[in-house]
Amino acid sequence: MWIGNEATDMRDIDFRAGRLPGRSILSVQGPEAGHFLNNLLTSDIDHLAEGQAGYAALLTPQGKILFDMILLGQGDGYLIDCAASQRADLMKRLAMYKLRAKVEIAARDDLAVGVSPVEVPASYRDPRSAAIGWRTIGTPQGEAEGYDAARIAAGLADSEADLGSGEFFPHEANLDQLGGVNFRKGCYVGQEVVSRMEHRGLARSRILPVVLAGAAPPKGTDIRSGEKQVGTLLSSSGPNALALIRLDRLAEATAPLLADGVTVKVQKPGWAKYDVPGAA
Repeated sequence: MWIGNEATDMRDIDFRAGRLPGRSILSVQGPEAGHFLNNLLTSDIDHLAEGQAGYAALLTPQGKILFDMILLGQGDGYLIDCAASQRADLMKRLAMYKLRAKVEIAARDDLAVGVSPVEVPASYRDPRSAAIGWRTIGTPQGEAEGYDAARIAAGLADSEADLGSGEFFPHEANLDQLGGVNFRKGCYVGQEVVSRMEHRGLARSRILPVVLAGAAPPKGTDIRSGEKQVGTLLSSSGPNALALIRLDRLAEATAPLLADGVTVKVQKPGWAKYDVPGAA
């Protein structure tokens, strides 16, 4: 079972199943694991049953994403699928909040994250969007090929390649669209800022897929319409890339979008419920 958004076009999935070397696993187990994590994370994960997956983030008090993660219900706790480069820092942050909570936090180096474009034994749908297929936690064989290209085309930001830590608000990273924020649950770290952005409609910037009419410029290259900056390139694969786009400036753009001389066309992913001016 899974919690998330339905696919709009499963034909977009095109990658070879295997392990994701950039991801790793930690576990949070114990009788208070659900309560502990639910008080910290952006989505309602306390209800996740055995084998159910959810998407969430741990924020700064100022409302920016420190770590985003996929959680899988297991026994009396959860397995957390996170960026391998961020696991140690995530564990330290969780330990800081633990206090007297009856939970055990542990690295699980015996487990790895796998992905597949089709359902396989013990797999679960990616909780962000069915358009990126299935995930597993176990001992997947071989390394996944073409996955980054598929996730970029689907408009899904990567924890390390795109988001980093402390740089983006959840709305900018589309967590509100991808099941990563629950606006009806109780308080969590950074909740006031996220709720204010939602209720006042303050989300002007969004990470979106773009198509480039040439070789991708480096990450961080400005996207401009004439003299006005409209966005910034993030990760790329071939002609496809992700970019942080200012929607208000995109609506006002009168000249073609260019990144270091390369024409940029903004796409609207199937899961997006907001308007993307002029998107294909």
